Amino acid sequence: MEIIVVKSGDSVWTIARQYGVSPQRLILDNGLERPGVMVPGQALLILQPAQVAVVRSGDTLFSIAEEYGTTPSALLRNNPGTAANPELQQGQELVVRYTDEPTRPARINGYAYPWVSPILMRKTLPFLSTLTIFGYGFNDSGQLIAPQDEPLLAQAKKYGVAPVMLLCSITEDGNFSSERAGRLFREPKLQRTVLAQVVQVMRKKGYRGLDLDFEYVRPEDAQAFLEFIENAARVMHENGWFLHVDLAPKTSADQQGLLYEAHDYGAIGAVADTVLLMTYEWGYTYGPPRAIAPITEVQSVVEYAKTEIPVEKILLGIPNYGYDWTLPFERGISQAVTIGNQYAVVVAGRYGSEIRYDKTEQSPFFNYRSARTNHNVWFEDVRSIRAKLDVTAENGLLGVGYWNLMRPFMQNWSLLNVTFVPQQL
Repeated sequence: MEIIVVKSGDSVWTIARQYGVSPQRLILDNGLERPGVMVPGQALLILQPAQVAVVRSGDTLFSIAEEYGTTPSALLRNNPGTAANPELQQGQELVVRYTDEPTRPARINGYAYPWVSPILMRKTLPFLSTLTIFGYGFNDSGQLIAPQDEPLLAQAKKYGVAPVMLLCSITEDGNFSSERAGRLFREPKLQRTVLAQVVQVMRKKGYRGLDLDFEYVRPEDAQAFLEFIENAARVMHENGWFLHVDLAPKTSADQQGLLYEAHDYGAIGAVADTVLLMTYEWGYTYGPPRAIAPITEVQSVVEYAKTEIPVEKILLGIPNYGYDWTLPFERGISQAVTIGNQYAVVVAGRYGSEIRYDKTEQSPFFNYRSARTNHNVWFEDVRSIRAKLDVTAENGLLGVGYWNLMRPFMQNWSLLNVTFVPQQL
């Protein structure tokens, strides 16, 4: 495996020839949306196949997997184009193994909304251990506000990915309510009703675990929040399920702010089976331009979390998105636009920008000008993802969780595929 940076004058074909790989593999492994346009500063992942199978008449993924001592899921991960075109063609070449074979198992989770593209999910699910579907809320009487999750549940089952139900304070109008969350934590009757509804849905739909995503919990509700987590854990364990809790990215126990104060790492980590460190949003919609997940900040959160929570419970949050800011930034006025990581490279190519890489924050960025307006874009690429996967491995964390799966990012999955083996539940 190599990560290279495109220079002016490079093309897919010259790079493929230089590294002895096919242009098609280079395009697929990196999710190149405009392969004819290489952007100076763009990072590419080079993977070298170690074993290739040639499809014969009548072959299937299952028969090829059995012949070569691998699994259909591994073949799907090694051959991302197969997910979109599952009918094998005689003479088609499939990568059985790469020269870089992962050995370390890791829990790989991804969050998705029900309206995610089914084709995108087919390409993504083979890389996952769990799929968390966003999300269930509840009304004032404790009845659940349910998403249309059946199609995603069916896809997860088909690929052997464990589905996770997410409970949060989303209301009937699609907003989040700290007040409604506080009522849930403080009122035993409402809490019993909600948890009973959760159990009913999980049994009926085949969910394997529950994700509690309660952000901006009021400090005065902190103890009641913890007691709710304890009750939820008891209910989950009685039914053979697991409890997962999403945590704000803290670097100390006494960190101030509504996002942080009620998230007691030590107490919650002792109760939950797993947790997600939401290590992103340093660069955010209403803030000044900056990397979304600077590696220095990510490392600081992990270092603190390790002092409070067993590492085998921790998933590292990874953002699958970037932000496009207009300049000059004006606090209270400026608002960044969310874009996909693959699309960010397309934008850079469209405007003739050079992608640069901040070695301190370990994140790519570029500037461009459109309609007399200056822009600054920060996003993720294979270099910044590798830095985060290295933090995960070096600290012995359980795995990673992606927020979210709504945008394609093939480069990430290709890298993940030669870094970790997705742990199956």
